[in-house]
Amino acid sequence: MKKAIFALIAVAAWAQGTYAQNTLKATIKEAEGGETLIGVTAKVEGTDITAVSDADGNMTIEGIPDGERSITFSYIGYEDKTEKLTFPLTSDATLTVTMCEDEEELGEIVVQTTRGTRTIENVPTRIEFISGEELDEKASMKPGDIRMLLSESTGIATQQTSAISGNAAIRIQGLDGRYTQILKDGFPTFAGAASGLGLLQTPPLDLKQVEIIKGSSSTLYGGGAIAGLVNLISKTPGEKRELSFLLNGTSGKGLDASAFYSQRFGKVGTTMLFSYNRNWAYDPSDTGFTAIPEFDRFTFNPKLFLYFSEKTDLNVSLNTMFERRTGGDIKYVEGHGDDIHSYFERNETQRHSLQAALTHRFGAGDRLVVKASGTYYDRKITVPGYTFDGNHLSTFAEASFAHTAERNEWVAGLNLWTDDFNEKSHDATGKRDYAQTVAGGFVQDTWAAAKWLDVEAGLRADYVFDYGWAVLPRLSALFKAGGGLSSRIGGGFGYKAPTIFTEDTERMQYRNVMPIDESTNKLERSYGANWDINYVTSLFGDEVSFAINQLFFYTYIDNPLLMKSAGNGLFRMENIGGHIDTKGTETNVKLGYKDFHLFLGYTFTDARTHDGGRPHRNYLTPRHRVNAILMYEVEDKWRVGLESYYYSKQELSDGREGKPYTMFGLMVEKIWERFSVFANFENFTDRRQTRFDTIYNGTVTNPEFRDIYAPLEGFVFNAGVKLRL
Repeated sequence: MKKAIFALIAVAAWAQGTYAQNTLKATIKEAEGGETLIGVTAKVEGTDITAVSDADGNMTIEGIPDGERSITFSYIGYEDKTEKLTFPLTSDATLTVTMCEDEEELGEIVVQTTRGTRTIENVPTRIEFISGEELDEKASMKPGDIRMLLSESTGIATQQTSAISGNAAIRIQGLDGRYTQILKDGFPTFAGAASGLGLLQTPPLDLKQVEIIKGSSSTLYGGGAIAGLVNLISKTPGEKRELSFLLNGTSGKGLDASAFYSQRFGKVGTTMLFSYNRNWAYDPSDTGFTAIPEFDRFTFNPKLFLYFSEKTDLNVSLNTMFERRTGGDIKYVEGHGDDIHSYFERNETQRHSLQAALTHRFGAGDRLVVKASGTYYDRKITVPGYTFDGNHLSTFAEASFAHTAERNEWVAGLNLWTDDFNEKSHDATGKRDYAQTVAGGFVQDTWAAAKWLDVEAGLRADYVFDYGWAVLPRLSALFKAGGGLSSRIGGGFGYKAPTIFTEDTERMQYRNVMPIDESTNKLERSYGANWDINYVTSLFGDEVSFAINQLFFYTYIDNPLLMKSAGNGLFRMENIGGHIDTKGTETNVKLGYKDFHLFLGYTFTDARTHDGGRPHRNYLTPRHRVNAILMYEVEDKWRVGLESYYYSKQELSDGREGKPYTMFGLMVEKIWERFSVFANFENFTDRRQTRFDTIYNGTVTNPEFRDIYAPLEGFVFNAGVKLRL
């Protein structure tokens, strides 16, 4: 009888322990703006129970025992918030937790490019972050495109590939633009024929942040990220409406008008960008050729967000752009051409990209993401006696699963890319159509091995049809020495599939360039590593903040694809038997005192091509670059910036050297609650290549343009207004 009683008591105790467990659903938001917060950690005090908020700021905490419990919500950059609740709750309603920014820790940022929920300070991969505030500042300086916000970072340069049409590519650490992968919300959008104009056709008004990884980044995003990747991350809707307008005019005969709208209505949200950019032909140096071409561009980017439940959401976006751009002889472009003044270069382009991403969360730390995109890009280049006309159709599909725990976070997935180029017209080289398909899989794990050590390891395997397998391991580590001192070291492999779209062929409008030959061409393969040391502290009784980051980098590209003469005026893309290597250092220093902030940067780059035992420095790559920016900023009142940039000599493809030069700029913005006015004096010392060098040989009727290593437009003043309604 006693045994039966004890058994009943044991069963009751077990039942009590089993059923006296409660579930709490919570949504985490900013106290000021009402935007949801991603990656907030909740811990039930006195237990091991934790949870992490998802991409919509939602979390579910399971297994909470009965009784009064304190739950602390923590998020770097925000003050901890503790909620005291008695379980079981009297209602199943979702708890809304509002968190206030911590002014002392506001510099901590959650990054998205690593596909996790870690802050930038706790990711082993070295990531550079451009915040929304910095993007807003750069929009005052260059509202029409994103060249400026990228080129002001150490180790990054935008290289102009056309003297008269302004076409440009981004270079990281001395490597050609084709080795940098540019993403929009994690989708590849600017490859192939779009690479020479992509930077010029992307307005920044709808961007939330930009994340940059330098060095091989192919594990998560596939081939092409040999030099690094740039991820442009769009804004998402919050419950508070955002409606903003920007109107800007320039002394370089330019006009920019943009509008952005964002809001969430319960289970539906939307963002919408419209931008119109116009420039009339501009020739400040009287060379007779356009320093800024004439162009008209329309951009329309609507995005729809559907929140089916707390666990499932879908977003669908359309990015569409139309542009007509004409550079060349200023008289011809302005409609006064004749038999002598007849040279021109006309680019007619359109891009349409449809993207969709579905996210489903299985619990507090498990999520499945399925996404797909299709991009159509049509480009027609016309110069006297020649036309390049073709279109690119590319697709991308991915399914990935991620798991987040307190000390471990991993993600695994499968990808499929297709890339089809169809040339409508052709010359003596024949049609250069091609189709590339890549199927791949990846896995990456981030592990908090100790309080002082975080490790990230990844592996990708891609099968590139016609070229075989590419296996890409990657390893990074973050060491936290304490006292504001930390260090990151990492390295990985990369590859690039061959195409005719390079900076060299872009300069020639792809004229006389022969097709890629799958029987002789092969993958370019790379190996790279970087190591940095970071130190952050405060001085003089916390009056002055000080931070320094020292980076050392090295990248090796085996059998790089270069343009070679094939005789009879033709050119062929060949994988040389040698290699390209680039090594150097980047130094970044930040000083802050009250409302003043000073940013100092130095880049040393030694990039060389080893071709047949005859190494030479990479063209258009300065060995030394120095940038200095002084900002005075009173929150919501004033923003004043003074900046300078020094570029050392650059080796040119014609055997000569470009001259060193220094540029200065000044930006002023007065801010009120609903609007602000700004003025920007870009390159006010009027440094331009035509002041100290030539830009072409030959005649105005048949010019042969030289490498462009310095600005052509010189001093440009712009001013405008921003409205926030």
